[in-house]
Amino acid sequence: MTNIIVADARIMWRSPEPRDILIRDGHIAAIAPAGASFGSDTAANTERISVEGRTVAAGLWDHHIHMNQWALARRRVDVSAAESAAHAASIVSDHLSESPEPHGSVLVGYGFRDGLWADEPSAELLRVGDTAVVLISGDLHAAWFNTAAAQLLGMPTDSSCILRESAAIELSARVGEVSTELLDTWVAEAARAAARRGVVGVVDLDVDDAPAQWLRRSAQHVTPVRVRAGIYPAHLDRAKANGYRSGHVLDGATARVSVGPLKIITDGSLNTRTALCYDRYPDQSGPDAHGISRYSTAELISLLREGQSIGLVPTVHAIGDHANTMALDAFDAVGVRGMIEHAQMVARTDLPRFAALGVTASVQPEHAVDDRDVADRHWPGRTDLAFAFRSLLDAGADVVLGSDAPVAPLDPWVTMAAAVHRTRGDREPWHPEQRICLDEAYRASARTSVSVGDVADIVVTDLDPRDCDAEQLRNMPVSGTLLAGRATHWTI
Repeated sequence: MTNIIVADARIMWRSPEPRDILIRDGHIAAIAPAGASFGSDTAANTERISVEGRTVAAGLWDHHIHMNQWALARRRVDVSAAESAAHAASIVSDHLSESPEPHGSVLVGYGFRDGLWADEPSAELLRVGDTAVVLISGDLHAAWFNTAAAQLLGMPTDSSCILRESAAIELSARVGEVSTELLDTWVAEAARAAARRGVVGVVDLDVDDAPAQWLRRSAQHVTPVRVRAGIYPAHLDRAKANGYRSGHVLDGATARVSVGPLKIITDGSLNTRTALCYDRYPDQSGPDAHGISRYSTAELISLLREGQSIGLVPTVHAIGDHANTMALDAFDAVGVRGMIEHAQMVARTDLPRFAALGVTASVQPEHAVDDRDVADRHWPGRTDLAFAFRSLLDAGADVVLGSDAPVAPLDPWVTMAAAVHRTRGDREPWHPEQRICLDEAYRASARTSVSVGDVADIVVTDLDPRDCDAEQLRNMPVSGTLLAGRATHWTI
């Protein structure tokens, strides 16, 4: 294999003087001052590429995505800017006036957040001629459809035009059905776009048997990012039959696709007002006024034990404070390490339990920016512990960052900017006491470092992230991405 020297690099957290990085067999073999010799044994079969003084750092991971949904969302009508149901309907109408939908198909939009809307979504409001329309919420936990869509998809037309939780997820799956070939093409495009943002790896928690999908894709082409493919309880029998364990390599010699965690969803979401909380939602009444629980603690314990028995590391979706307590109780009862996804509201007494139990908090900082107003309304008086990244770190928790794409963009620079600055645009930071520093955010977004012996998963940027303001960080110009020393993106 050809040696590679990445020359004239300013390596983050090292001396500011330029360095040359020798890469051999996909790993960093040596680092030396720029222009220094690595010895006669590297003279032959060595390619030297200069980054011309740019910043080099460890490649970035997104620790929580839904790749199929992200690939689909990139081709859907974006209604995330809608400030009301009427506004969302007008965005759809404007889109159709420019790009009419073929008869008999469904126009799918994504990104609405109705937690602050003054008006109510209705089938009539979403009526745009005879076009069938389905809008998927920004948090993926709700779906809004019109009468034409109900008729086309065989749903009762006299039912509510809003579905939540399982029913919404099922509808989203139906309108997301495309050919395998087309979906794989879109996923490949999304993966290449991620590589252009310095991404070297993702944890794909797609609900539709991610290991099988990535096995198929890896047989067709080499993916430009590493993938840890999650498993849901519905596929546990298949995982057991295949001998899957977390970390098990699926694609042989390339070793880019491996088995990820066992993903278990315990509650709903904040915007849908289904996240399980100790306090009820101000505008809710009845049995679900505090949110929903998909499992009892005993059932959750049973699932963790089943996963543990076949070597699957668990990751538990828990957004509300009560859901987080239940998840931590289950980890404690089983005595297994793992992760909690989201941890958006954590009781103060539960903060130190993450470190004590060896449970990683897998959080998505851009959600704090998107949902700050929703949290202020629906978690009134308690948002000092909402998206509490600083508190988690100070309590000793291991924290990793992700996007939950398509809920937020698959872009770790956006993710880190939200974690560091707690705002977007001109708004004042929201609960700035929960900000973390850039070094902490970067460590939570990378799995390696630029050190001798590490795999050569590297990102090259035109700016030093440590010198950037919030907008520069969000829009970081990325010049190159190397995966095991091979370029997956390069513009230098």
